[in-house]
Amino acid sequence: QVQLVESGGGLVQAGGSLRLSCAASGSIFSIAAMGWYRQAPDNQRELVAVITDSGTTNNADSVKGRFTISRDNAKNTVYLQMNSLKPEDTAVYYCNARILPLTGGAYYNYWGQGTQVTVSS
Repeated sequence: QVQLVESGGGLVQAGGSLRLSCAASGSIFSIAAMGWYRQAPDNQRELVAVITDSGTTNNADSVKGRFTISRDNAKNTVYLQMNSLKPEDTAVYYCNARILPLTGGAYYNYWGQGTQVTVSS
């Protein structure tokens, strides 16, 4: 059993900062890419940022220069530092990880439960 648990969402004024965390736990052999997605009301889920197991990152154009993704492989945790937040960043943020379970076989995509980020103007 593998779980992703997110924390760090909340309400912040425009221009403020938040830091999201997502910890993977359970029967994990290895973790490849980890990332953050978001979904605003009436919108499709979109990629925000992704980081590989070697540390290569890729950010959506809408967050470049404002958001930074990082990970701690020893803790199986991925972070999203969000600065200069805008009202259009308001969404439910989901953690995603590509994990090879201890049972082996293949890598699977796992999702967290989501955490709400609300940016007021």
